[in-house]
Amino acid sequence: MTSLSMAFPTAETDPPSVSELLRAGREHYRSGEIKRAIAIFQAGLALAATASIGVVVDGVADLHAALANAFMLSDDIAAAAANYKAALRIAPHLVACWCNLGIVHQRSGQAQDAISLYLEALRRNPGHRPSRTNLVQALVATRQFAIARTLLLELLEETPEDAGLRSQLGKVCFELGETDEALVQFERAVALAPEQAENFYWVGAIRQARGELEVAQAAYARAARVHPILRRPAAKSPPAFRALALFAPFVGNTPVEFLFRDCAYQTSILSLLPGSQPDVALLAHEADVVVNLVSDADQGAEVLPVAAAIARGLGKPVVNDPAKIENTTRDATALALADVAGCRVPRTLRIVAGEGLPDGLDLAFPVLARQAGMHGGDVFEKLDDIAALTAFLTAHAGHDRYLIDYIDYRSADGFYRKYRFLFIGEEILPYHLAIGDDWKLHRDATDMAHHAWMQSEEEGFLRAPGQVFGPSHDAALRVIRDRIGLDYFGIDCALDLDGQLVVFEVNASMLVHDQNPEFPYKDPYIRRIKVAFEGMLARFARGN
Repeated sequence: MTSLSMAFPTAETDPPSVSELLRAGREHYRSGEIKRAIAIFQAGLALAATASIGVVVDGVADLHAALANAFMLSDDIAAAAANYKAALRIAPHLVACWCNLGIVHQRSGQAQDAISLYLEALRRNPGHRPSRTNLVQALVATRQFAIARTLLLELLEETPEDAGLRSQLGKVCFELGETDEALVQFERAVALAPEQAENFYWVGAIRQARGELEVAQAAYARAARVHPILRRPAAKSPPAFRALALFAPFVGNTPVEFLFRDCAYQTSILSLLPGSQPDVALLAHEADVVVNLVSDADQGAEVLPVAAAIARGLGKPVVNDPAKIENTTRDATALALADVAGCRVPRTLRIVAGEGLPDGLDLAFPVLARQAGMHGGDVFEKLDDIAALTAFLTAHAGHDRYLIDYIDYRSADGFYRKYRFLFIGEEILPYHLAIGDDWKLHRDATDMAHHAWMQSEEEGFLRAPGQVFGPSHDAALRVIRDRIGLDYFGIDCALDLDGQLVVFEVNASMLVHDQNPEFPYKDPYIRRIKVAFEGMLARFARGN
């Protein structure tokens, strides 16, 4: 009897049995005829419901399991889960069903529940490899990196030539701060699977962070030749929408590792390398929304026009239009915000590479000087006299440099306080407060881990920023948002002794991360930023 006659019996044929329907459905499933397979499996379950109790128990469990697999391929996660559970109620020994139910929970964003299901599968069959490999992914999703590394090492002992496992181990080692070992694993993965572009990107990023620019450039170039687009699947299936991110190695980019992690949307990251000419027509299929990550107007001066042309050509909604990023150099921002009521914006002048101080420049020492395109405390000094300033400008004459008026922003208690807000669409959300005794203040370099009062003050700011920044400050922040005109960016600021808002830095290059083991009180506020970012992208993707 053929599978067609089993699915549609006639008067001349006997009705198919449960086992025959199971076999026929599996034939259609293997042939890729998933809808037909689902219909046959469901017919088998309907037939089984009329049979005597105990006659077809195993067949019913197999039908539910097969139907669940078909629903998984159809991205009907809820129906898949219901059928895996039904199969396990009848036949709890079906290890593959425990594993697949774990996959369902992981694809639904319930990684911790998935771990329990994988462990149940392994309790029944400790060697079940799919459960072990999927358990690694769930452990990574729940940031249990040390355990994931142990399991990966066990798997690699069995299959040392598995490039995928090498790549996963590289990511886990990177998260654990073991960058040397991470690089070893990524380079092994490259040797084993040179057609997998993602590993080249990782090698490039780590080499770049080490200052090994020539090797990093070669890795990025090979990645672009293999595949210029790096795809990250959504944490849930089907994805809520598709985002295409424009990224440029070796220039400042918006840090989005945290923001793009475990998202309900699919992310495709396009690397813009010198001389690259991506096919805009092909890229249109990757995106419902374009996210420009090229964020440093100084470093990205050459690539921003390329990003702008791609964004225009795609005709999709764009987050952080590259043309607007071009207007966010430190001197342009200072000029744009100079007259905002209630704000103190330090005068910022650009000294072009190769040039010295202009004639007739009125300076009040101390002054701040920094190399254009640098962030944080790199190549950034407070200088007390003209000799020190001239020496700084000479030492960095190969680059544009900024001169910035120094504003003493110490609070009444003698400590410096620097606040960071993130502008996300219409929302303005607090990210951190840094408290220290030095003017060059960076949150990760403070001694706040050893002072409970500092942590309490930061938590109070995150919970209720309105108790620190009043209505006039809120109005000033909204004027700043409108004048900068970006969809996602940050501000580092302070309050002087007169209560005025002191503006230090406004751009889209500010770091947001969730690695705060010593400050767990920050977690809900940082998650709120991620939720707001995803909500903003969803609105852009919908066109509103």
